[in-house]
Amino acid sequence: MSGGERIVTPTRQDGDAAEQSPSLRPTTLDTYVGQQQLRERLGIALDAAKHRGEPMEHLLLHGPPGLGKTTLAHIVANEMGTRAWVTSGPALSKGSELVGTLTHMQHGDVLFIDEIHRLPASVEEYIYPAMEDFKIDFTLDAGMHARVVTYRLKPFTLIGATTRAGLLTAALRSRFGIGHRLDFYPTDELVTLLQAAVERLGMPMPPADALTTLAERSRGTPRICLRLLRRVRDFAIVRHDGHIDADVVHKALELEGIDARGLDPLDRAYLTTLEQTYEGGPAGLDALAATMGEDAATLEDVVEPFLLQRGLLARTRQGRQLTPQGRSWMTTKA
Repeated sequence: MSGGERIVTPTRQDGDAAEQSPSLRPTTLDTYVGQQQLRERLGIALDAAKHRGEPMEHLLLHGPPGLGKTTLAHIVANEMGTRAWVTSGPALSKGSELVGTLTHMQHGDVLFIDEIHRLPASVEEYIYPAMEDFKIDFTLDAGMHARVVTYRLKPFTLIGATTRAGLLTAALRSRFGIGHRLDFYPTDELVTLLQAAVERLGMPMPPADALTTLAERSRGTPRICLRLLRRVRDFAIVRHDGHIDADVVHKALELEGIDARGLDPLDRAYLTTLEQTYEGGPAGLDALAATMGEDAATLEDVVEPFLLQRGLLARTRQGRQLTPQGRSWMTTKA
């Protein structure tokens, strides 16, 4: 099951380079699709910051991957007329790496740290004074001769993104002025996103039912939605002279192993194992992983969230088990 990368995984893949290009990524809040409440909050914060002539407050974005956290960081920088510096928690293994970035930043720049919950404790200590007082304290020498040298930073905005907000320390979380959870996208917003992407790619606009079919199988995630659009585009060019309709979308996604509910072979294997081997559950995660020959963490982090979102799976104290909707789906597939 894990011989190659899953097309419906929300994590970034090498093939997503086009998604990250300026041609597909929105650059302003007006062109950003979805997350209405967050857009309103950001709009107010940005207007107020520009009115005061100060950087925007530090922002914490949390939620599943692929929903646009990195894009929002670039939008904030663009709206403020500054630069976005992008890094990640695992990449900042030493305090000196963070300090090097902070000292090069100009007034109002945006520092975006993805997976910020994975920052080492030694690096996090530098973050606190930088966020609150825009300064960094260096300790020189040791023992009786130790002295602290303070380096003043230019005011900046830190945007942290995490898929696991619960793993953030309370001290770090409390230093963000704005916090918001990004939610999965409904089908109509994904259709709007697809329409904008089709125009930017210079493709003929497919009919509404084709875009709706594509959106319904995108697991509520823009990154997956754009990835599937490119797969459908390639399939249409090779097999149907570039023509895209609902039938072409269905054939393209069927070739990728994605069914009408957006489930791929690994999702279906999980549900089939739970239904046939464990009679619908409850069953322990480790037992399911051993039976499938998969890593338990992969099932928990990559497969289960979407099955839970669709109401096909339930997590109970006794273990995982199929919901009535899940049993109904298995009966229909049989």
